[in-house]
Amino acid sequence: MELPLVVGVDGSDAGMRALDWAVDEAALHGLPLRLVYASRWERYEGVTPQDDDPGELAMADRVVASAADRAARRNPDVAVSVQVLADDAVGALLREAPYAAAVVLGSKGRGEFADLLLGSVSLSVAARAQHPVVVVRGDKAGLESAHDRVLLGVGDTAKGSPAVRFAFREAEARGCVLDAVRAWRCPAYETADPAERPLGPERHYEHLASELVDAAVAEESEAHPTVHVRRTTVEGSPHKVLVQRSAAADLLVVGARHRHGHFGLQLGRVGHAALHHAACPVAVVPRG
Repeated sequence: MELPLVVGVDGSDAGMRALDWAVDEAALHGLPLRLVYASRWERYEGVTPQDDDPGELAMADRVVASAADRAARRNPDVAVSVQVLADDAVGALLREAPYAAAVVLGSKGRGEFADLLLGSVSLSVAARAQHPVVVVRGDKAGLESAHDRVLLGVGDTAKGSPAVRFAFREAEARGCVLDAVRAWRCPAYETADPAERPLGPERHYEHLASELVDAAVAEESEAHPTVHVRRTTVEGSPHKVLVQRSAAADLLVVGARHRHGHFGLQLGRVGHAALHHAACPVAVVPRG
């Protein structure tokens, strides 16, 4: 049985955009969709919780009913189920993640802090989940998959990583190009000693980056021969390079490494920058 896409719904505009994206994604992969509403979402979005409010359950029912109706109108062929959980949003979605193909969230929440670049629920779940999380953000072209391009940020441990596999599956399902990008920098202390760096320090680090990209995509390229992979190395900071290139992508895929037993936010600079500033939806795929 296929695992469903789980979508956190909260009634916000950003949540509805995430729902629309998730419906299209579920149809693309032939997956069912599960809409999850956590009745204590307000704890994370700057609204004082009112656990004894008799209208809270009615509000939850309205939110999930409206979301289910919207999903059905967007694509009636996608199977939709709903779930209302009496729990805080982050805890509920983290517990749903192991039973989902991915957790899909909007980039902003509802409440007095809704104008922040990234809602605290989305950031917390993306930083702590041990399974893929997609934060739906970006401009109209990115949200509508108008670029026919998936962007993969190749990290230091990309070979055999879940992020690489995730990106290839997305590119294959979409029938689009996969851009595998590795940023590189030449340390300021490097010398141009020809005996140590025959090609020069810049060419040396560019060559290392190119080798890493090749190694990262080699196995999945064989497993997905129909995916056209464009390998690119760019001099610059990884977070700046990926954010800039996200303007021409429909999905940015980045890896994440979680430290065992660590419960705080664990996203590095690249993940933070992507989730706050990318011009397209961002998939954070932990290494495990």
